[in-house]
Amino acid sequence: MATQVIPLDYKTPPFPSLYSPFRPLRGQAQYLFYTGDVLRFTLYWTLLFYAGAHLTAALCAVVLQWRSNWRKILWAAPLLYTVVAALQALLAGSVVGLVDRLGLVFEAGSFKMSTWIPFIWAVINTLVLILSSFTIQGGL
Repeated sequence: MATQVIPLDYKTPPFPSLYSPFRPLRGQAQYLFYTGDVLRFTLYWTLLFYAGAHLTAALCAVVLQWRSNWRKILWAAPLLYTVVAALQALLAGSVVGLVDRLGLVFEAGSFKMSTWIPFIWAVINTLVLILSSFTIQGGL
């Protein structure tokens, strides 16, 4: 396997640095080389997606409970959901970024990682979060 040498003039691309994955123009594609960058990008994307999923659920809760007697403290639902989203995203993003050794494998082999990989892992994390919120009944 051929390895990539990290360019001498390499600078971490700014977040989000996504590009068209289908035939990107020369110089348009952005890559990550270091584990810290992979962790940061994965954590940011996971925070964004988790916040979106939790705030959507909070909005549903507010709309459904609007006519109830709890209207005085209803504003706390989005705040509580946002705090929970941040904590879950911190844990999930760190697990994928470090414990899963996603970035370490690429750094050890001096491979370049597309900025799309942390984005895709954040989408996978969010889908797992949504799927795990449902109860699954056994058919036995």
